[in-house]
Amino acid sequence: MPQIRLIITDFDGTLVDTFRANCLAYQDAFQSIGKSLSEEEYKACFGLRFDDFMRQVGITDTETARQIRARKGEIYPRYFGHLAVNRPLLDFIRSMRCQNVLTAIASTARRGNLLNALSHIGAQADFDLILAGEDVVRGKPSPQIYQTVMAHFGVTPEQTLIFEDSPSGCQAADAAQAGYMIIKQIQTQ
Repeated sequence: MPQIRLIITDFDGTLVDTFRANCLAYQDAFQSIGKSLSEEEYKACFGLRFDDFMRQVGITDTETARQIRARKGEIYPRYFGHLAVNRPLLDFIRSMRCQNVLTAIASTARRGNLLNALSHIGAQADFDLILAGEDVVRGKPSPQIYQTVMAHFGVTPEQTLIFEDSPSGCQAADAAQAGYMIIKQIQTQ
C-alpha cells in the first residue's frame, strides 16, 4: 500500500459544523429582500453550490440571487459563534502535517466565507492549499476539485486520503479514485 502523502478534507459538515451559522445567515439574507427560508428548506439544500441552492428554493432571478449572496457574505461572520470544529479531525490533520504530509481543503463554499471561517477557528495556516467552489467549473459530485488538488501537488490518488461527509462528496472522492473516509455528519441541528 502506498504511503499517504496528501490529506484533503471537505469543510462544511466535515471539518466544521457550519449548518447553524449558514442557516441563520441565509435566513437573515432572505429576510433582507422580503423573502423567507425555513430551516427545513435550507437543510434540503445544505452542501449544494450556490446556484443549485437558489434554483432549489425557487430563486431564478439573478439580481435577487446576487443580493442574497452579497448580504449573506456580509453578515456570515456575525454567526461564527455557531461554528463547531471537528477537533479530532483537525488534530489528526495537524499531526499528519507535522509528519510532512500535505494538507488541503476542497470545499464548495465561497472562498471569502471559507477563509473567514478558517481564520475564526485558527486553522487557516494548517493547510497547504485551500480550494473553494469558485476554483472549479464543476462542483461535487464531479471529482474535479479533488483532481485539481492532487495535480497541484503531483500526488496520485493512491497517495491521497480524503475526508467527506456528504453523498455528493463521497461520489466525487470515489470518482477521483482516491481513498476516502466518511465522517459522520457533525451537524447539531
